[in-house]
Amino acid sequence: MLKPQVEDILVKQIEKEAYSSNLYLAMAVWAETNGFAGVADWMYAQADEERLHMLKFVKYVNERGGKGVIPAIEMPPVNFESVLDLFTKTMTHENFITESINEIVGVCMEQRDFNTLQWTQWFVNEQIEEERNVSSLLDKLKMIGDSGTLYFFDRDIMAIRAAASAANAAQ
Repeated sequence: MLKPQVEDILVKQIEKEAYSSNLYLAMAVWAETNGFAGVADWMYAQADEERLHMLKFVKYVNERGGKGVIPAIEMPPVNFESVLDLFTKTMTHENFITESINEIVGVCMEQRDFNTLQWTQWFVNEQIEEERNVSSLLDKLKMIGDSGTLYFFDRDIMAIRAAASAANAAQ
């Protein structure tokens, strides 16, 4: 059975994960309608992944005797200045989610909810991977600059994602 403080912070995370999915979906739409099909595919994949994270929280809360609440979601931004701006905002958002996961860990420790603490470790590791992947993409975008090679970045981004996933799975 979840303690009220733990259930409350997990339900808040459901909303954050739902917003994350919508944010990445909005980013995918921007990329797709601005000619960046590869970036759009990457963002669509991220949106799907965040929705799965939301469902993990919903199911866990329900399994532990709580009630996963499906919230109304704030509309995410829909316009971005550039692909670099898009990924800079992605990094800022991933940092925000990492802090949120850390808050959950803190509440679990305070409440001595070791079951949820253990369950949450998957998300701690996931955030390490998310930040590393976005940081790597930002590094590549900064190397490209305004050199006109953004076409190759867009073309290759899904291969970069697959390589990062394979490397992370090997660890």
